[in-house]
Amino acid sequence: MKNAFEIIGGKKLKGEIVPQGAKNESLQILSAVLLTEEKITISNIPDIVDVNKLIELLGDMGVTIERLSDDTYTFEAKNIDQDFFQSDAFKAKGGGLRGSIMIVGPLLARFGKASIPKPGGDKIGRRRLDTHFLGFEKLGARFNYDTTEEFYNVDASNLKGTYILLDEASVTGTANIVMAAVLAKGTTTIYNAACEPYLQQLCKMLNRMGAKISGIGSNLLTIEGVERLGGTEHRMLPDMIEIGSFIGLAAMTGSEITIKDVQYKELGIIPEVFKRLGIKLELRGDDIFIPEQDHYEIDTFIDGSILTVSDAPWPGFTPDLLSIVLVVATQAKGSVLIHQKMFESRLFFVDKLLDMGANIILCDPHRATVIGLDKRIQLRGISMTSPDIRAGVSLLIAALSAKGKSTIYNIEQIERGYQHIDKRLIALGADIKRI
Repeated sequence: MKNAFEIIGGKKLKGEIVPQGAKNESLQILSAVLLTEEKITISNIPDIVDVNKLIELLGDMGVTIERLSDDTYTFEAKNIDQDFFQSDAFKAKGGGLRGSIMIVGPLLARFGKASIPKPGGDKIGRRRLDTHFLGFEKLGARFNYDTTEEFYNVDASNLKGTYILLDEASVTGTANIVMAAVLAKGTTTIYNAACEPYLQQLCKMLNRMGAKISGIGSNLLTIEGVERLGGTEHRMLPDMIEIGSFIGLAAMTGSEITIKDVQYKELGIIPEVFKRLGIKLELRGDDIFIPEQDHYEIDTFIDGSILTVSDAPWPGFTPDLLSIVLVVATQAKGSVLIHQKMFESRLFFVDKLLDMGANIILCDPHRATVIGLDKRIQLRGISMTSPDIRAGVSLLIAALSAKGKSTIYNIEQIERGYQHIDKRLIALGADIKRI
């Protein structure tokens, strides 16, 4: 298996690129097929490791899956094998996939019980699952955690609607609780609910299946439980993280790139944040056109003080794009403070950028000040290892803009989130090969 990229940087790219379907939406939508025994057709599914693993897991449970085209599948969860959840195969597969937590809500709703191994996933600090479990408990579920096996068994034979105030606006937590509540008896109110576009997509799909969810897009969701849900068709949004990554890539490499079919109205403040870094972009139909730019200058606040870019729950700026903003700022004119509030070790790839010649002061695990080089000094190619999906792509963008050769190891991290990224960038003129 060739698991490193060798990149010769400093080349201008040109052309069109189509973003894949949204990874984070896929994990929720695919889990929702368990809520009905009727057929569900889903399109624009990204061909990435985490999503393919979840599809495989659904098949192992007994879901009938048919692949209609590269990105379109039908799912029919008529005969679910309850014994599978106690098997070693489930413990191994479920434990290796963070998204596997998302099957718990639908299983509780439809079958009154579920099991889940302790999930793995990205190393970006602690990512608690308490929000999911506290929500299920409020609905009437009872947990039994086996410490030796690191395995949860959940009994929810009598789910009842209730008022839930989430301790954090967790996207996956909200999605999981919504899926458990749609078939519970009575009305559930979720306050401090996440309102990301992915979650709005899930709620709209559930409503098409017969659920009664109101307040979609706000942080107060009201769910009237129904007896059963039916089949539907659903298309994933394009991945906003990819779109942001490609905007950053164009600016860093001084390239003219068109990002196709971006569903602009679902991008929130993402385009504005990149504009504040001085990146020119224009909307053409539903495509984002980024012209070739030799320089881009970071805005300041109105009083002239240094710009701060920080993450926040939607409609704030997504934490998944902070590492891209940080990399892009290294070649801008001006300075910016990057403040990573939501996760504690997302900035730990900064040392690689320092080795490449970037000017960054890591203030603490959450904050970094970037002093832009204004493209006067090109980053230099180095050998490095990708710590997680988002940092991996940020380093890939840095390498594409750098002088000389870079090697990125551990690229399976990148491929968990970005489908065929090397082939798609080669089509734009990038010099990448697998070694």
